[in-house]
Amino acid sequence: MPSAEDTSVRQEPVVRPTHQDETAAAGSELFGGRVGRWALLGKGPLTPVRVIALVAIGMFALGMVQKIPCYEWAWFRGTTSQYTHACYSDIPHLYIGRGFAEGLVPYFDRLPGDMKYLEYPVLTGLFMQVASWLTLTPESDPAQQREQMYWMVNAGMLMVCAVVTAVCVTRTHRRRPWDGLLVALAPALALTATINWDLLAVALTAAAMLMWSRGRALAFGVLIGLATAAKFYPALLLWPLLLLCWRAGKWREFFHAVLGAAAAWLLVNLPVMVFAPEGWKKFYTFNRERPLDFGSFWLIITQRTGTAIDVETVNLGSTLLMVVAVVALAVVALAAPRRPRFAQLALLLVAAFVLTNKVYSPQYVLWLIPLVALARPRWRDFLIWQACECGYFLGIWLYLAYTTSGDKHQGLPEEGYQVAIVLHLLGTLYICAVVVRDIFLPEHDPVRRDGSDDPSGGVVDNAPDVFVVGEGSHAARHAAHLAVAPRVEWGAARGPAAD
Repeated sequence: MPSAEDTSVRQEPVVRPTHQDETAAAGSELFGGRVGRWALLGKGPLTPVRVIALVAIGMFALGMVQKIPCYEWAWFRGTTSQYTHACYSDIPHLYIGRGFAEGLVPYFDRLPGDMKYLEYPVLTGLFMQVASWLTLTPESDPAQQREQMYWMVNAGMLMVCAVVTAVCVTRTHRRRPWDGLLVALAPALALTATINWDLLAVALTAAAMLMWSRGRALAFGVLIGLATAAKFYPALLLWPLLLLCWRAGKWREFFHAVLGAAAAWLLVNLPVMVFAPEGWKKFYTFNRERPLDFGSFWLIITQRTGTAIDVETVNLGSTLLMVVAVVALAVVALAAPRRPRFAQLALLLVAAFVLTNKVYSPQYVLWLIPLVALARPRWRDFLIWQACECGYFLGIWLYLAYTTSGDKHQGLPEEGYQVAIVLHLLGTLYICAVVVRDIFLPEHDPVRRDGSDDPSGGVVDNAPDVFVVGEGSHAARHAAHLAVAPRVEWGAARGPAAD
């Protein structure tokens, strides 16, 4: 029997993007215009969750179609073709290169060559291994067919991860389910989904944020621990959570989350740590020893100055910049006149990691897509950022085509690739700047315009502050911000003016 509180939450009107977002309204003209006032949203078979899941599948399929030139021949005939067609993927190459085709066990069996062991976290390695078990091709088949089948199996598994991500974002903000369309329709998701295995960690992180929004701190921690066992970046979300729980005095829930994360991470990693320690360490030693690489501002510095920067210097510089970002985020979280939303702080910290890291692979944009959709659900800003990321996606492949085409010089020269990197950096900084503006001027925050506090905040949603830096100096301003956006019935012909 649902509680009265749960019933009231479900009966709250759904925010209609075409009434709040001018870009969404303009785009809706392709499908008949704005949603009418008396439309029965979510009452038929095509609920927001189902629509967004279908759209995510469709966009993922379009991304697979974009990879057809590589699937048919470019992965197997030289190197330049897969770059000129912008359809490169690690998946088929690592099927052979990391021993899955020969039945080697990740972390336990040594690989031929310099790599020695698989350089991925344990849960991602398990994902890769399961996909190899499902790649049912006779040993007599040529290597090309086996690589094609391995990519197809991984694509099917990653499609499930993409749908889970979109659905979790759809359900995180109860009154804003259509924000999930930002994820489902993201061009960069379609383009980069099958480059690598990042979508596994992205889906687990999105599911964790959904659990936190429902007040399930332990489930959040378990999912974050599993996500961290697949990729490092999800662990960063514990820092903004600490800051918000500190400000709201929700220490019990935070410790439950940390306990769940540590237990889940250890459950996955401990067997490999104990029985294959050298293989388990490879991910960490590889990332520490990896030189500066594509997509980073460090690469621009070396190319423009002609001065090589050693790995230790880059590691130290990246670490110091992240420390600055962590401290800055703490100041923002604890001193803002109104407590920031969890998704806002999570986006800022992960974006700082992306911006300061010594490498930016094109699929790393997948880490940010669900966070941007929750932190800044405005189509104009989202599309500006996506345009920058798609520009970088094309830039890196054309640059690699230029470096591998010999005297033909097909593709983008070094200076052009630097422009693509700057475009990516500026796009990410732009979305971060808008989110910081929303934190200090909450009346600009689309999520808070209907009177909501932090729909993804779980136990800190609508919780009173118990610790604020400089609380006395801005108590009145905080109260004013709480009053700027009373509950609005979004069925009206027009919502509040777009900023």
